[in-house]
Amino acid sequence: MEVWLAILLIVLAGVICGVIAFIAGVAHRKKIAETEIGSAEQEAKRIVSDAIKTAEAKKKEAILEGKDEIHRQRTEAEKEIADRRKEVQRQERRIQQKEENLDKKLEHLEAKEEIVTQKNKQAEERLNEAEAVKRSQFEVLERISGFSMEQAKDYLLQNLENELTHEKAVKIMEIEQQTKDEADSKAREIISLAIQRCAADHVAEATISVVPLPNDEMKGRIIGREGRNIRTIETLTGVDLIIDDTPEAITLSSFDPVRREIARIALERLISDGRIHPARIEEMVEKARREVDATIKQEGERAIIEAGVNGIHPELVKLLGRLRYRTSYGQNVLNHSLEVAYLSGIMASELGLDPTIARRAGLLHDIGKSLDHEIEGSHVDIGVDVARKYKENEAVIHAIHAHHGDVEAKTVIACIVQAADAISAARPGARRENLENYIKRLEKLEEVASSFEGVERCFAIQAGREIRIMVKPEIVGDERMIPLAREICKKIEDDLDYPGQIKVNIIRESRAIEYAK
Repeated sequence: MEVWLAILLIVLAGVICGVIAFIAGVAHRKKIAETEIGSAEQEAKRIVSDAIKTAEAKKKEAILEGKDEIHRQRTEAEKEIADRRKEVQRQERRIQQKEENLDKKLEHLEAKEEIVTQKNKQAEERLNEAEAVKRSQFEVLERISGFSMEQAKDYLLQNLENELTHEKAVKIMEIEQQTKDEADSKAREIISLAIQRCAADHVAEATISVVPLPNDEMKGRIIGREGRNIRTIETLTGVDLIIDDTPEAITLSSFDPVRREIARIALERLISDGRIHPARIEEMVEKARREVDATIKQEGERAIIEAGVNGIHPELVKLLGRLRYRTSYGQNVLNHSLEVAYLSGIMASELGLDPTIARRAGLLHDIGKSLDHEIEGSHVDIGVDVARKYKENEAVIHAIHAHHGDVEAKTVIACIVQAADAISAARPGARRENLENYIKRLEKLEEVASSFEGVERCFAIQAGREIRIMVKPEIVGDERMIPLAREICKKIEDDLDYPGQIKVNIIRESRAIEYAK
């Protein structure tokens, strides 16, 4: 028992000692923590103090900058206000001057208005006086003559009519004679006026077209490496490309307007597309040909609509459209045909005939010119055959046959078409002989070259100084080209008259085309 009590006391003493040691440790740690807290508080106070000082400095700096900005803006505002005040003062002075001028004008107008009012009153008074005098004079005249105003008027008119009866008859005879004398000169004057009115409708056709370029660098791209692009264009179209010192422009030269139009469209599209090489050129030329064919059809339809005729066979409409690219002595044949149709219709109406038949005959009278390069014979005979083939009216066929006097005109419509054709073709400026001869010479040159076996296509270029001939490679071999060139030169020398010399350029080209699938 005592042992357990001693052990208990020892344990209790140990516990008490541990508690005392724990309390001492806690007190020491508390003291250390208080010391650290005091140091942290001092550091925090120092940091806060520094921050306050820095903030005060920034605040003072911001206040100074704000004051400077306010002062600058105030100065600018005062300057702007001063300028506006000056402008307002200037405007006020101008307005004041205008008001003074308006006041002066108003006073002047009021004075004039008063003068006009006085003059109107005086005029009314004088008018009343004149009316009174007139009434008194009429009363005196009625009293003296014994007639009223209406009776006197009827009496005077009856006497005047009796006196003028003989004079009227004499005057009518004189006027009739004078009208007969002046009829011929008046008819000539009317025709001359009609010719003058038609003279400004058309101009002579040109043989060149100018294609604008975006820059001069494009000329080199059109020429291509070693000239392959320009050779391809000239070969496919038969048009001569003239690239000279003219800035940003290329000239297309050809006597055939269809070829020139195809070349122009193809070249413009190539320039716009930017891809210029032989394969692309060939594609664009083919597209341009199709577009020109569509234009020919549209031009034919436009012509029959403008002429006011209908029921024309579609093939004749296409032939009419081809006349858009045909010239005769420099005059566009389609425009000439429309002009003849208008004149024929007008003259037929004046003579009491059917204007529709007259316009139809006038429109178709030169239809043979659309085929005279392809079919032997005059354009009159070709036109008659074509019109008869497509079952045209006999009156129209006879007018076509007789419009150049190849047969005697047996109808009034035929005579009208002859007259209209003469007026349209003979008026000043309508035709140009030298251009027609030039075109015929170039067409004859191409015809001579095409007459040889193996020639596929040929184009007269350089104003007829060169003939470019494409031959079929399967027919004309390399050994045959030089003899063929000599034979063509010999035939040109024998059959044609031309200035200078003509270069015969024969081209033989073989192609192999396959498609990878």
